[in-house]
Order: sequence, then structure tokens, then C-alpha cells
Amino acid sequence: MFDYDVIVVGAGHAGCEAAVSAARLGQKVLLTTLNIENIALMPCNPAIGGPAKSCLVREIDALGGVMGVVTDATYIQMKMLNRSKGPAVRALRAQSDKKEYMSFMRHLIEAEKNIRLKQCMVTSLIVENSKVVGVVDELGLEYRANAVILTTGTSLEGKIWIGLQSIQAGRLGEASAVGLSDSLRKNGLEVKKLKTGTPARVDSRTINYDKMVIQPGDDELNFFSFLPNRPVRKQIPCYLTRTNEKTHEVIRKNLDKSPMYTGLIHGKGPRYCPSIEDKIVRFAQNPSHHIFIEPEGKDTYEVYVQGFSTSLPALAQIDMLRTLPGLENVHVIKPAYAVEYDYVPAVQLSHTLMTKKIKGLFCAGQINGTSGYEEAAAQGLIAGINASLYNDNKEMITLSRMSSYIGTLIDDLVTKDIDEPYRMLTSRSEYRLILRQDNADLRLTDIGRKVGLISDMRYDLFNKKKAAIEQEIERLKSTKVSVSDSVSEVLAKYDESMDRGMKLAELIKRPSLNYEILKELHPLTNQLGLPKEVYEQAEIELKYDGYLKRQQEQIDISDKLEKIKIPTDIDYRAIAQISTETKDKLEKIRPVTLAQAARIGGVKPADISVLMVILETRKAPKIQNSN
Repeated sequence: MFDYDVIVVGAGHAGCEAAVSAARLGQKVLLTTLNIENIALMPCNPAIGGPAKSCLVREIDALGGVMGVVTDATYIQMKMLNRSKGPAVRALRAQSDKKEYMSFMRHLIEAEKNIRLKQCMVTSLIVENSKVVGVVDELGLEYRANAVILTTGTSLEGKIWIGLQSIQAGRLGEASAVGLSDSLRKNGLEVKKLKTGTPARVDSRTINYDKMVIQPGDDELNFFSFLPNRPVRKQIPCYLTRTNEKTHEVIRKNLDKSPMYTGLIHGKGPRYCPSIEDKIVRFAQNPSHHIFIEPEGKDTYEVYVQGFSTSLPALAQIDMLRTLPGLENVHVIKPAYAVEYDYVPAVQLSHTLMTKKIKGLFCAGQINGTSGYEEAAAQGLIAGINASLYNDNKEMITLSRMSSYIGTLIDDLVTKDIDEPYRMLTSRSEYRLILRQDNADLRLTDIGRKVGLISDMRYDLFNKKKAAIEQEIERLKSTKVSVSDSVSEVLAKYDESMDRGMKLAELIKRPSLNYEILKELHPLTNQLGLPKEVYEQAEIELKYDGYLKRQQEQIDISDKLEKIKIPTDIDYRAIAQISTETKDKLEKIRPVTLAQAARIGGVKPADISVLMVILETRKAPKIQNSN
């Protein structure tokens, strides 16, 4: 028997964040994986970030996680998406060197003295008196710990489909994890199935890039981590091609060989990342679809065909790919496939990511029904922090929807009955004007510091940045520009003018003006030489001041409902004034606050009003103890 404080099952993006955060908080950690060579593997797209996901990565970094640092160290392309739009929807995206990312993360993990790596398959939990106390592997070895974090990805009873052929595997080339699903069921947890997939990988040497549109990285670099001195690396371009009627014809001819369309796959797939055959069927009116050709690394010919996920037979895949401009003679290195796997619906968890039925058991990542490396890493970080706090008998942290995209993600998972892989979108947050990628450190660094993951050096840098932003906002509010020929000349370049002296803060509110133009208008603004991360925040706070204030008012209203706590022993079935459907949903999810109850699908506003009256009059019926 081997003793640890925390056992993390699975070494994907959730498992790595969980293990590192717990170890840095003083826990003795065992990190298990089916294949020690695949730590932090990107089994699908070799990229980090994108809309909403970039917010998650920045928030992970602000709390003291590692995904941002590893991405910055191993990128082969950096690109700011939606640059011309407002700051709420701008999104940083990095194309990563897959092998370098894995290597960097493994070295980072091996450098943590509190982590022990183990290649094994965890087949069952050891549970005593509704509390987890350890796990057992396929060889019968027992590992004891006060907290266990399951981050099994797509491995649980995973089955790969290529056409009508299936293989027991969580991903190509790696065995599925067997036994643990049964152990979860035996301990009272519900286990269901989901489906995801990945495109083929092809040989770059067999691609004619002249027929495609080049997609270069940005000249002006941005990074995910808020740490200074991020590395400047040589960038590699991606390319754009498109499907056409020939592509669609090949797909339609082979639909009878699709495990999805023949009913062999029962798990529901991701709505926002459908297979190419699903796109052709669901969006039959579209004559073509974008396909991005993305390198998997700087020292490999392996290329990822983004947007071409499929589970059709291998021969059909070759025919499909060769209809794409530039891929007429392409060689397929690895076929695309679908994978069906077990997951634990997250309504069985609390906001801490600990299961309600088994104390000390946490779940994070795809086992909770999510898709995406960023969503997994965010959950892994919170699970690692909370497992440590649980072991230390301290209050576990929960992030609210108003504070972060991570809080939104977790609240959605534990509140809503999700039956398809969940993907983070900016539209999922009611507060996206305030929850931006650019201010994640201002929102969450204090929490990371309180937890213990933000160093003295980093916290000092953060406080200096915050003070500089405040000072610049005050300077812009108090500095006046007088009317003059030189000022009028600058404004005229941007179709602007002024007939009186104005404060810099007033000018920057104009849609056509920004901080860079203020430097032309006011010499001192240029001479200050403030870093972009400082003046960018000052500009956003002043330019969008009215919108931000209105959103803060919405947050204040929502916060009132969040503060109305629901007793843990309330008996919903004894409340005659609410519908049976609402009773069933409230009993299943057991919301912590009235606000969470209001977010449960199917719960009516009238039922929330009844609950509010009952709670305010302190007449909530209690569950009777049968003992």
C-alpha cells in the first residue's frame, strides 16, 4: 500500500493542472496515466485559445496555473482573433508545437518535488463510509489518499470508430480504461456516454500550398501568461482551403458507412465542433466549408486538417481529402476517427468539483462532459486547489459567474443537465463586457495569491501594474488638450475635430480615437512610455465606461440572489406550491443559492418567487431523518 495526500487519475490538461496546483500547495501527489509518454497530449487540434477559451487560459494563469506559461514557451504561431472588434470578443489563439508542449509540461511536472508519476490503469475506487480513501490499479496495487481527482478524458470505456470498424481505445494508439466506470456506478454515481472526434493527420510534403490562402501569425505578439519577458519565437503559417461539391458528393455516398448515421454510436457529439459529414447533412444549403491546414510542430511533416473531423471509413477519408484544393495527392499519416466514452454528468458535483455522494472525490475535464483543453485545464486547476484545501480542512473556493469564465463554466456544468460535450462560448456569459481576457489578472490574481499559488515576485509586479493603470486613468481624466492648429491637424486625419478644450478622457471615448492617437495629440502621453498592458486597460475603462457601469449594475442585482442561501436540508417535495417538475429538478441538483436555482432549466420564475418567500420567512421544510 502506498500513501499520498492527493491522487490524480489521468495526465491530460486537467490532470496536469490538478497535480501541479496540489503539489505547489504542499500536497504529496500521485499522478497516474495510461501512457507516461503522452502527458499533456493534444489528441485533437494542436492549438490553445480562441473565442472564450483565451479567457479561460488567462484566468488559469491569473490564478497561478501553468497552461499559459507552457503555451507561451512552445507556440509556433500567435494570432489575435477579432482584433477589429470590441475587447469583450477579442481572443488570442496559439498554434502549439505538440511535442514541445508535452515535453515542457512533463519537465515542469518532474521538477515538482511533491509529484510522483505512475504509469498504470486505475480500475476502482476505495470508498469507506461515503468517503474516498484511495484507488486500485489493474495489478491489484492499492494507493491511499484523502482526496482523489478523476481526469480521465475520453479513456473511460473508450471505443474508437473508423467507418463500421471499432477499436477499444480512448484515443488512437492508446488503450481504453476499463473497470473504473463500474466502480463509479457501484458507488452510486450515474455514468453516461458522449462522443467526440478528430480529423486525419496528413503529410505536409504531399500538399500543394500554392492552391491555398496563407494564414500568417501576428507581427505584434501577445501572450497568455501575465508574467514578463515571454519568449519571442519564429512563427509558422497555417493555410486555408475549402470543401466543394465533389467533397460533399463523396461524403453523401458514404453516409451508409458512418457509425453515427447507422446508429452504432449512441453518445451525443459536440454541437459546436461537428464532423464534416454532420456539417454536410445539417447545412446542406452551404456550397463549401472552411478547412484550415495547421502544422503540428516545427520539426515534423505531420499536419492537422482542422474542420474535417469524421468517422467515415479510411478509404472514403482519402477520397474526401483529395477533393480539397491543394490536397489532390495528399498522403494520410493517421486516419480521422470518432470516439465514444463514459462521463459523469456534472450535476452530481458541487461548485467545488467534489462529488456530492462521495467526499474527497473530485472530477475535472471531459469526465464532466466538457470538450476542449482549456475547459479541462480550468477545471483541473480548481479541483487541485480544492482537493488541497479539503485535505487541510480549509474552506474550498468557488468562483462565481460574475467573477470569471471559469465560474461560468463550472456553474453551467453543475446546474444544467448537459447531454452533449460542453464548449465555452462568449455567449454563455451574461457579463462578457467585464469578463475579458485582457483583465483576467485584475479579476483573479488576488484569489490566486490568497490560495497560495501566486509568488511574492509576481504579486509585486501585479500590484505595480494595477497602480500604474489607476494613475493613468486619473491622468487622462485630469489632463486637458487645448484647441490649436497642431491638434486640429491630428484630429482631421481621423475625421475628428473639437471647438473647445477637452480632457484626454473625453477624447478617448470617441469611437475613431484611441490611446495611440492620444500620443500624437499630447506629447507627454507619448513620453510616458507606458507598457501596452497598462494603457490598454486605461483606454478600455474610459472608452466603455457607460457599458461597464450598466453591466456592473446587472451584477449587483444578480448578487442579491446569489446571497440568498438555500439550506442543505430543505425538503423540496414538501413544498406544495411548486410544480412536480420543479421539485424533481431541485431535488436532483440541490442548488446552493436562489440564483443557482433560477438557472436550472425548466424551473419557472413563479417557483423561484415561492422559494424566495419561503426562505425569507424561514419556513423551509426540512428533510426528516429516517433514523
